[in-house]
Amino acid sequence: MPATTAPTGYSRLQIALHWLVFALIAQQYLFKDAMSAAWDRVTDGLEAGFDPLVLAHVAGGALVLIFALWRLTLRAQRGVPPAIEANKLQGILAKLTHVGLYALMILMPLSGSVAWFGGVETAAQGHNVLKIALLALIALHVVGALYHQFVLRDGTLARMRRAQC
Repeated sequence: MPATTAPTGYSRLQIALHWLVFALIAQQYLFKDAMSAAWDRVTDGLEAGFDPLVLAHVAGGALVLIFALWRLTLRAQRGVPPAIEANKLQGILAKLTHVGLYALMILMPLSGSVAWFGGVETAAQGHNVLKIALLALIALHVVGALYHQFVLRDGTLARMRRAQC
């Protein structure tokens, strides 16, 4: 059942999942070369062979998907604190950024799975396009958080560091 009133902060679980997803996505970008090399071998008709970094990429993507769905479930059940908006435009931009991040945290693992397990080249190409969009939205999210922290000084970033139940 959805929360009737918005909480004043995020729960410990919401904060932990946020930072776990951040670490997993960072790992995906840092170690993507192994996956790209394995994909190139497969598309050249060669055996990919076992590579722990490829396994980490596949497992990491699956965890991003699971944790994103879990976070959405928590949002629906518990709610989230109201946005701290400097103005309407920033509020709209923040909402669109968050919707885009969640969408990409779901679409990226799905497209990657279809490419890797189904051998679908179009899915691999889509996955590569989506990774650029995800990186752009992450950058926008980080810039927004830093803007709130150092320019507006409104406590937005503190909500993702300290749980309030």
